[in-house]
Amino acid sequence: MLSGSLWPVHFKPLPDELLSCWLVRLAHGHGMKVQTFCNQVFGNRKQVWNRDIDRLAPSWLVDEVSRRTGTPPEMTWNTTLRSYEGLLYRKFRMAGSEQWILSLKMYHRKRMGHGLQFCPACLAEDEIPYFRKRWRVAFNTICTCHKNMLLDRCPECGSAIAVHRLDVGKQDILDIRQMSYCYMCGCDLRTAPKVMPISYDNQASALLLEASRLLDPDCHIDNTQWDLGRYDVMHQLCRIMTTKYKHARLRKFLLDQVGAPDIHLTEGYISIEQRSIEERHHLIQLAAWILMDPEFRIPVAWRAGAVRYNVLLKDFLMPPEWYARIVGRLADWRDRLKIHH
Repeated sequence: MLSGSLWPVHFKPLPDELLSCWLVRLAHGHGMKVQTFCNQVFGNRKQVWNRDIDRLAPSWLVDEVSRRTGTPPEMTWNTTLRSYEGLLYRKFRMAGSEQWILSLKMYHRKRMGHGLQFCPACLAEDEIPYFRKRWRVAFNTICTCHKNMLLDRCPECGSAIAVHRLDVGKQDILDIRQMSYCYMCGCDLRTAPKVMPISYDNQASALLLEASRLLDPDCHIDNTQWDLGRYDVMHQLCRIMTTKYKHARLRKFLLDQVGAPDIHLTEGYISIEQRSIEERHHLIQLAAWILMDPEFRIPVAWRAGAVRYNVLLKDFLMPPEWYARIVGRLADWRDRLKIHH
């Protein structure tokens, strides 16, 4: 059945659809379980689901899916997170974490991390419910269409979203539900309660919404300030706010500026890509407040003793010129004694 050039069912990817979601649709479209389908197509020796295929898709998988669905290779590669190279991170890496890409914490074929978010309203409106590529981005915590919070786990059982496990344990392919259901407890994710976002500063929230909108393939924003350098700086600020450096009290300073209470953050050396959506939403709002006026607000934080200039650049390998220039002016500690107007 699957030996011809084109598969009998050769769906094309939906707008901004993740490769993993597309592959599940193709398997179920052929009336097969995901693992059975992949074994027949790629062979038993080539494992597919023991990795984050949205980020680490091997070329043999992308080439085969492209050929068998009649999809241009560039369109197939665009269903992977590698397409964010040059926008959210500088260079694709096969090992370790990737800047701004949520971690799935893969363990065999299971997902121990909550690295795939979703919007219940989007899934409910979809004729065919599916998961978007932009839902794997750490700073994207609000649906740009419905303005509600994204969710990063099943509201009923708290399990991570794993669409490739929907058919596990099912005897009949007809028993497999749509992708909008939790594989663990069967909860319909489309009915999840709507959670409205908390905003610390309206202008900062609008800036973040623009940052997320730029991930939408249908979005066209002219004269945006967001680029790789700006995303880099936001990532650096989030890292500083969770660091254990003795002289880094940036988070407390920013909370005082916006008049917001702190929340409990998971202890340990945890990157923002591994944090819950509540923690990420909290941190990026504070970082966005600085980015509203970095020329003024970074020096103000420095003069208040919230952060040292060397911490602002610590482990920041390629800061954008404008950020390096701002921080470079703070090298002289005697400037702290000067009155700032």
